[in-house]
Amino acid sequence: MILEVKSENPEDKTQIPFFEHDRLVIYNEDFLKVTAIPDGSVDLIVTSPPYNVEVDYQSCCDNLTYEEYLEFAEKWLEKCYRLAKDDGRFCLNIPLDKNKGGQQSVCADITNIAKKVGWKYHSTIIWNEGNISRRTAWGSFMSASAPYVIAPVEVILVLFKEQWKKASGSKKSDISKEEFMEWTCGVWSFSGESKKRVGHPAPFPIELPRRCIKLFSYVGDTVLDPFMGSGTTLIASYLTNRKGIGVEIDRGYCELAIKRLKEEAHIAQSTLDFEKTEGLQTQISE
Repeated sequence: MILEVKSENPEDKTQIPFFEHDRLVIYNEDFLKVTAIPDGSVDLIVTSPPYNVEVDYQSCCDNLTYEEYLEFAEKWLEKCYRLAKDDGRFCLNIPLDKNKGGQQSVCADITNIAKKVGWKYHSTIIWNEGNISRRTAWGSFMSASAPYVIAPVEVILVLFKEQWKKASGSKKSDISKEEFMEWTCGVWSFSGESKKRVGHPAPFPIELPRRCIKLFSYVGDTVLDPFMGSGTTLIASYLTNRKGIGVEIDRGYCELAIKRLKEEAHIAQSTLDFEKTEGLQTQISE
């Protein structure tokens, strides 16, 4: 059954899902304001926050000063920490560094902030996207004066809350021997996702959350994406039989995520009924 709840009262968005279906929940709200997710309830967080490189996210500012960006990061890292179980894990896809507007060691800085709020560091996975064509600057071309070195990679920081060994959950893994052997190597090589195909300015490929989910969680675990975007993490969660929670401030991207869930995860689509409740319009489908 699909339950779509669209509140007429903005205050309700912190508690009431924008969309709910079986093992999936979407909140159309600023992650820092959402109150419906209980502390200590999340097994795995998989997300890719805005990179602060002036991408047009419609409802999200992506051109903060670097200091403001790190201050914002501390706030959502702290909230993620509260929501995670004691054996909860965090797979955080971020850039290795940043050269737009000045060189910044993004990965190192975010890692330090994560540890400051309580997260413990486990490892770093290098995602070799292999797309050097996106580079926009060479510095001093063919000269030692001031060349730029740009790596066509991103990173996935692997963090945990209190203990690395997983004690909670179904204890049921769905990863194959071949997948385990390949994915425990710290360099993952696969292509990025097409902005045009997905309809989002910075989508990551489903292979990224799929690997993180199968490697670091059990079947039936709860997976959270606090910057859901076009819903890729929720698609991967549903297809691997996990519970998925997505939070996205932009209503248009919430609707895009629902559309992708119907098309790519094949959740039920036919509308059965409409109900009116106090201040709410509820659409039920199955």
